[in-house]
This record gives sequence, C-alpha cells and structure tokens, in this order.
Amino acid sequence: MTDTPHLSVVVPVFNEQDNVAPLVHEIVAALRGRAPEDGGDFEIVYVDDRSRDGTLDALQALKAQVPELRVVRHLSQSGQSTAVRNGVKAARGQWIATLDGDGQNDPADIPKLLAKRAESAPEVKLFAGWRVNRQDSGSKRWASKWANAIRSRMLRDDTPDTGCGIKLFERAAFLELPHFDHMHRYLPALMQRAGWKTVSVPVNHRARSAGVSKYNNLNRALVGISDLRGVAWLIKRGKVTATEEV
Repeated sequence: MTDTPHLSVVVPVFNEQDNVAPLVHEIVAALRGRAPEDGGDFEIVYVDDRSRDGTLDALQALKAQVPELRVVRHLSQSGQSTAVRNGVKAARGQWIATLDGDGQNDPADIPKLLAKRAESAPEVKLFAGWRVNRQDSGSKRWASKWANAIRSRMLRDDTPDTGCGIKLFERAAFLELPHFDHMHRYLPALMQRAGWKTVSVPVNHRARSAGVSKYNNLNRALVGISDLRGVAWLIKRGKVTATEEV
C-alpha cells in the first residue's frame, strides 16, 4: 500500500464486534493483488462511532494482521452520516468505496463498481449499489420500497435504491456536498445537485449473520420526512455555474 492509495474503503460501525473480522478479511480478499486501478492499491478506513461492545478491540487486533487497515474513533457518538464523512476526510484515496459494517454488503462487488467507472464518462462521480435481491424482512423491504418511491417522486434522482451502503464516489466531489445527519441516504440527489452524474449498479445483498439492526421502520420514516423536505429545498435553491480563468 502506498501513502496515497488509489482507493479507500470506508466502513462506519457501531456495535458490530462479530462482523468486523469477517468483513475486513473479505475486503482484503476482494482487492489485494488486483491492478491498482482495479482496487489493488487500497486502504481500509473503519470509523467506530463510539461502540459500547468489543468492536474497537477487534479492530485494534486486526491492525497487526492487515496493514491496509486504519481505525478512526469518534470521541462522541455521532451517527452513520458523520462517520462516513469523517472516514472520507481521513481517507487518502482519490476514490472512496463505502460499505455498511453489518456485513450485508458484499465486498466482492467493489471491483464491479470500479469496472463500471472505467467504462463511464468523467462526469459520473457516483456509482450507487442497487440491491436487486434484498435479504431483509418483508416489512423492511416494503418500507424501503415505499420510501424509495416517495423520494424518487420528490427528488427525481433516477435512483432505484439510495439506501444501499455500497457506493463508489470521488472523494473531492463528496467533500463539496452539504453535510447533515442522514445525508448518506441522499447522495445521488446531492451529487446531481452539484452538477455531476450518477449511475446505479446491481449488487449482491446478504442476510445479517451477527448483531442487530440499529434502525427500525418507524424511526426511518419519521426522520425521512424531514430530510426529504430539506433535500428538496436544497435542490430548489441550488445553482451550478461553470467558470473559466481569464
């Protein structure tokens, strides 16, 4: 691994002690040994959102085995969006791949996103995972389908699944986006607001093998209503202007 890797894999975690080691090893298996532009030149940045179990201890133990692994710890619990942003800020790669820390995203899909980037135009700055065969409960799938339909109607972001944790995006473009809690659920709309294009890519989805979900359908819905109104306002008030030096 170089001091400036081509790719940084950012993983936010909260109380995921039993999922840390399997996921880290899967990331390494998916990327190590590949060509640099295909993800072989990479680092892994875990952001611990002040876990109360053995997550941090598990990460510290893994650092001795996995030289690509770096660990950032929040000094106060701040939520997933802040963890993603702080991971991106700490990352050294020009491109960022994100994964949820629960193991439901498949690291083997990262090369697929990189391959899609290689065949896409430069103005595409976000490649969003699309869970075409979700392995969640029926109520969770129904709630997600309902939320995606409302979001798509309001924001017109042409994205079938914004809640998927696996994404690939340019670091610089991400850091220019407005930051707010839960903003990670609206990255396609926010990238488009900034003048960039986005592409959805079908990816694998797996059942959670350990730990418990940190969300339920009710709290997602209550927060989502307020967020949607806010993002719609941002889009309405946004303006992108090309410039040139004279």
